[in-house]
Amino acid sequence: MSENRGRRRGEGDENAAVTLSNGFRAVVEADRHQPGAFTLVVDGTPQSHVALDDPTYLSFEYVRRIGHAIDLVAVEGQPITAVHLGGGAFTLPRYIASTRPGSRQQVVELESDLVDFVRENLPLPREAQIRIRHGDAREVLAKLPLGLKGTVDFLVVDVFSGARTPAHVTSMEFYTIAAGLMAGEGILAANVADGAGLAFARSQAATLSAVFAHVALVVDPQVLKSRRFGNVVMFASDAELPFDRLPRLVASDPTPAKVVEGAELKAFIASAPVVTDQTAIPSPPPARSIFQVKPGSAS
Repeated sequence: MSENRGRRRGEGDENAAVTLSNGFRAVVEADRHQPGAFTLVVDGTPQSHVALDDPTYLSFEYVRRIGHAIDLVAVEGQPITAVHLGGGAFTLPRYIASTRPGSRQQVVELESDLVDFVRENLPLPREAQIRIRHGDAREVLAKLPLGLKGTVDFLVVDVFSGARTPAHVTSMEFYTIAAGLMAGEGILAANVADGAGLAFARSQAATLSAVFAHVALVVDPQVLKSRRFGNVVMFASDAELPFDRLPRLVASDPTPAKVVEGAELKAFIASAPVVTDQTAIPSPPPARSIFQVKPGSAS
């Protein structure tokens, strides 16, 4: 592990910290408003929030939206096969392990130091069947065991380098590799961050629609109107998405959102281009002030 420049969780008042191989600084900050909860911050950007005593608690708004889809992908409590591209503090793997015991999960994370740091400071549940694979998300995805192909019920794409999504995990070629892993009714969930005009998000929606038969977005209305930077959660499947209850669930969230699909989704995409490996670019950088949130608040 790289040099650890802070104290371990629970030792003194300092936050645990580590400098990663990419030069970014990762910090585990205690949530001042929720005992037993912590936020992982990487390069100044909040990446994950974890409540160790209650892994079903999802603080960040975009994570809650993905959590709703996890609840709807199969019968309540039924184990699923899940793949997570981007580990963070393993918030969603913990959620699945708690709400769907017996689920098989694979987590792909580039930064081995980050994995070691999180496991030391925010231990994973011992009973969880979570396998961690180290390496680039796209490269590892293409090399996953043949036994996984056609079996993945839920695939999360939440890959960030600092505050930006790398270009090579945004293209049609990348999503085609992902589609090859999916079960017939499997759902891919992609966390897309964008700002004014939503040009990046529109192209991502166009790209997913070129690969999958069914696509839906969940987004804050203010973000949809391009009034602020934020997260657009995109869901895609070759089967009809089981989202009859989703509009009510996201509308009643502490940060209300709406589901965009069908004709409204086509209007949102408009003439946005499909992204290929040749045209892919990273997601736009947010203003640093976007992430200056108080500990314990949703992001």
